[in-house]
Amino acid sequence: MKFGIDRLLADPALRKPLEGKRVALVAHPASVTGGLVHSLDALMASGLRVTSAFGPQHGLKGDKQDNMVETADELDPVYGIPVFSLYGEVRRPSGQMMSTADVFLFDLQDLGCRIYTFVTTLLYLLEAANGTGKAVWVLDRPNPAGRPVEGTTLLPGWESFVGAGPMPMRHGMTLGEMGAWFVEHFKLDVDYRVITMEGWTPEQGPGFGWPESRVWINPSPNAASLNMARAYAGTVMIEGATVSEGRGTTRPLEVLFGAPDVDAKAVLAEMRAFAPQWMEGCAIRECWFEPTFHKHAKTLCSGLMIHAEGAFYNHHAFRPWRLQALAFKAIRRLYPDYPLWRDFPYEYVFDKLAIDVINGGPALREWVDDRASRPGDLEVVAALDESAWAEERRQFLLY
Repeated sequence: MKFGIDRLLADPALRKPLEGKRVALVAHPASVTGGLVHSLDALMASGLRVTSAFGPQHGLKGDKQDNMVETADELDPVYGIPVFSLYGEVRRPSGQMMSTADVFLFDLQDLGCRIYTFVTTLLYLLEAANGTGKAVWVLDRPNPAGRPVEGTTLLPGWESFVGAGPMPMRHGMTLGEMGAWFVEHFKLDVDYRVITMEGWTPEQGPGFGWPESRVWINPSPNAASLNMARAYAGTVMIEGATVSEGRGTTRPLEVLFGAPDVDAKAVLAEMRAFAPQWMEGCAIRECWFEPTFHKHAKTLCSGLMIHAEGAFYNHHAFRPWRLQALAFKAIRRLYPDYPLWRDFPYEYVFDKLAIDVINGGPALREWVDDRASRPGDLEVVAALDESAWAEERRQFLLY
């Protein structure tokens, strides 16, 4: 099984259009070859003329934590080329940045979720290249969450750095496929191509998107495991809540919640009573943790851990967005006045609740807070959006 970077390096015919061109690389710590050589080092060794590099949110080194923690531009100490931050003074490449190369190689490991900002960075790069004659190549990598689609579609007017366009939370595409959808949907004039993977089988177990032959490397500081990647389309919503998503522990974003003043056992029982059909495909267990930083730092929290792994995992039954919605709903039913929603600036949006920015609209929060709402009220809206997206993306699927 080969990722895009490995095919590019192994096939001189694929590299030939890059001869004599100035090449830029968009990368992070998980941008490595099958031999675990970082893509920047591998491309330099291949003889290509790499003239600049770009780092997305969390930086080229992946050292920056959380929401709105920015990275500065720098000069690479080994190669002497500029390394531009796309999560610092700007999130869209400037004209000066774009002037440093002719072809931009985009080699980011994604999680298959609309809110994971690398997909928005791809759109911003394509828009910056629009009409300039610059080329954008995606060196494709797996979507570790596989092909399933889940969540409501982002509404018009709710676009943000975590909402690149009208897609559901869990889009089920690779970034190479998504780039093609962006070009078509936004009518962009870009020399766009994808260096496809070889042998990726997203519908086959046990990986269902992530090949067992490849080690997992954090693409961002809190994306520490395949279990997290599978659960993320649900657990990321906790960033808009006052309960903890496990930041400051060794298993961030693998829990449904953690809080010192919420009884996890009671929440689990309420979830089973309210919508047990949304709990399939994984195991959920009670746990305790004490975050070293972030929400509820140095305070013992009662929580629920997700295990979408091993014998507990059923790829086609697991629906993390619904599961997380159910956890919120159970907390609201048990604690009607609990201050669940966190009001703070989220990814440079200052005038909307973070939970609504994350979901691309208020529907999920309103469903949680409506004491009369039932599972079917959310199900019917989400199912229609999911069906529409599955049909829209069909022509862009490469595997």
